[in-house]
Amino acid sequence: MRRAAAAAIADLLRSAAFARAFTLTALSAAFLTPAIHSVNGIVTLSSIVAGLAAVGIAILLLRRDELSFVGFAPTSLALFVLWALASLAWTLDGAQGRTIAAWLSLAGWAVVAITIAHVRDTLQIARAMGDVLRWLLTVSLVVEILSGIILDVPFPTLGVEGLISFGGPVQGLFGSRNLLGFVAVLALITFVVEWRARAVPRHVAVYSLAIASVLVVLSGSPTALVLVVMLLFAELALAIARRTPRDRRRRVDIAVASLTAFGFVAALAMHRPIIDFFSARSGFASRAELWSETISWVRHRPINGWGLFGTWEDQPFPTNIINNTLGVPNASALNAYLDVVLQLGWVGLLLFAAFSTIALARAWLAAADRRSVVYAWLPLTLVALLVESAFESYTFSDLGWMLLVVCAVRAGRERSWRTRIDPTAPIPPPSAAPASPQDRRGSGG
Repeated sequence: MRRAAAAAIADLLRSAAFARAFTLTALSAAFLTPAIHSVNGIVTLSSIVAGLAAVGIAILLLRRDELSFVGFAPTSLALFVLWALASLAWTLDGAQGRTIAAWLSLAGWAVVAITIAHVRDTLQIARAMGDVLRWLLTVSLVVEILSGIILDVPFPTLGVEGLISFGGPVQGLFGSRNLLGFVAVLALITFVVEWRARAVPRHVAVYSLAIASVLVVLSGSPTALVLVVMLLFAELALAIARRTPRDRRRRVDIAVASLTAFGFVAALAMHRPIIDFFSARSGFASRAELWSETISWVRHRPINGWGLFGTWEDQPFPTNIINNTLGVPNASALNAYLDVVLQLGWVGLLLFAAFSTIALARAWLAAADRRSVVYAWLPLTLVALLVESAFESYTFSDLGWMLLVVCAVRAGRERSWRTRIDPTAPIPPPSAAPASPQDRRGSGG
């Protein structure tokens, strides 16, 4: 009896239907992280992440015959996570518990992301994300209408101020206008890919694009505007690469990579004038002051940082000094790269940059080589994550980190030099083959 029950559970965990359900649940939890934290607290959120990670490990173990050690996860990801764990050695006395908790969250979301990337193919992940975002953006708009028009009262628990009748800014279920704007831009990327791939009916695509566009505007997020502009340039460059004959495409790729590297190096070398420029602009002065103060603390421990502590909740050292100096209770450095270098030093930043750059390069090359528009979802999502990282710290925790790992692992599955070592490595994964009926009809994830 027990054997039969165990076999039934194993079959369930290995099934395509369960893989789809796991993906939808994990994405929903990631996008609802701010709401879960606000309503139920960190303990509930940590329990959800731990449960998802445990289920993910069980799925991977049961599917181990479908997986290959070569290409299982990017080496750069493993090195970054190990360096984050190693920071426990130089964390200040009394802060080790905080470091362990932050690392477990980082590792837990990474496990969830790796599981999704192995049990779902790129189209199925994009479809799942589309389904989740359609519902969340719809509910966000309904909540804002209830708060700002029908009931005319704020919902402080969710961070909803009820300003939709004044044209915004609105936050929806995401706690801040910048996060709503970022999520709405991610939704636009996903919905456009769904529409061009004909993965959803036309009326669903039109509704999805409309609600995402409306919420980008109502969020009033200046970072969302910057993100949209950068994505238009990225889409243009990718379209040129896709239309260039294969024998001349390498020149286009080199040109794009060179321009990107030049821009990054120039921004790094001129960070002080850039910060001064932002300081002179309305709405960015406080952000620029935060960046300057954070950089001043990076100089005290430039190589290995102050040790991993994740978000600035409860203001661990030195974030308590930074916030006291500024007189503002910041929840992050409002820049993922600064947060990484503050906590893990220049070594951590170089590992993070290598991980992100390799993922983007693989995703870009795969999208340029393959005709299906679905493959454009990976590089465009990565561009959105990495550009947003210059203004927010989303990619260093929870939602942004999980999406970054999902895209990096999928990009490695689509195009990796390590497949030459193990030519039997399944790419795409066999688990993507038995698509559920919902996937085949275009209504699944």
